[in-house]
Amino acid sequence: MIQTDILIIGAGPTGLFTVFEAGLLKLKCHLIDALPQPGGQCSEIYPKKPIYDIPAYPEILAGDLVDRLMEQIKPFEPGFTLGERAEDLIRNEDGSFIVTTNKGTEHHAKVVVIAGGLGSFEPRKPLIPNLSDFENRGVAYMIKDPEIYRDKKVVIAGGGDSALDWAIFLADVASDVSLVHRRNEFRGALDSVEKASEFAKLGKIQLFTEAEVKALEGKDDLEAVVIHPNQPESEPILVETDYFIPLFGLSPKLGPIASWGLEIEKNAIKVNNAKDYQTNIPGVFAIGDVNTYEGKLKLILSGFHEAAVMCQYAYQIINPGKRYVMKYTTVGGVEGFDGSKKEAKKEVIRSIN
Repeated sequence: MIQTDILIIGAGPTGLFTVFEAGLLKLKCHLIDALPQPGGQCSEIYPKKPIYDIPAYPEILAGDLVDRLMEQIKPFEPGFTLGERAEDLIRNEDGSFIVTTNKGTEHHAKVVVIAGGLGSFEPRKPLIPNLSDFENRGVAYMIKDPEIYRDKKVVIAGGGDSALDWAIFLADVASDVSLVHRRNEFRGALDSVEKASEFAKLGKIQLFTEAEVKALEGKDDLEAVVIHPNQPESEPILVETDYFIPLFGLSPKLGPIASWGLEIEKNAIKVNNAKDYQTNIPGVFAIGDVNTYEGKLKLILSGFHEAAVMCQYAYQIINPGKRYVMKYTTVGGVEGFDGSKKEAKKEVIRSIN
């Protein structure tokens, strides 16, 4: 049986950053993830997708963010159970937990942290009659390696951040990029909407709004999409393409976690955000996209904040009655479990009132 202080379910960015915050408190972490490598969606679905809202990084690829997080937590020597799904949760009489995976691996911890992002997921697919005929032959639901689309014609459908970001990114990679959205207004970040509009004016993106892709054409591989404007009297538009990428988000599922007795609301776990992000089960916390509360923002940045707050309360559960004096890494550096210390190089500025 694997023993640890904090058991983290989910090795995405929020789960990985939890290791760092817990490590500062001298708490040992072990992570479980159904994927074969750390990083969650950032590694599995869009490692080459640029992210723009990570502090100090004007732009960073999702895969590179995972690499930086892995480097950051290395001093704390976390354990990993990868390629296995957390199945059963048992609460012992002493308040600790045993979590067993689908492959029978048992983990014992005083605190369990669910950082599983959206849980298990599958892409939301548009209702196009012959869509499945072209899957892996021109139709894709996620972009892992943008170089595949180098000098190719690409049609993207969707109105959220993923559709906008990839259309903008591929404008400098593909030979031709079209973005199709059924409405005039986009749901993505305002900066991305403005940039996509500017690219459309410059001819770098062909923009189709108030329109939908309704049919696909091709013999063996995809050759064209048929776009139907929403206006009743408008004629369908045939657009030649090598790839059609509908980006309508993911359909999340909590999986076995949903049967653990947690309070669930709209496929997310309710937590006490006024204090510690604890669930209705004492000692079980939920952070990142998997949780919900009034005013919740599903951002990696929010998950980082929740991890930092949660670890302070987890420390009190693991070390009852023991007082912890918070220290800033700018003063004391970062010390791993092996006793090695990485000294802070930043100047510490004290304000005297």
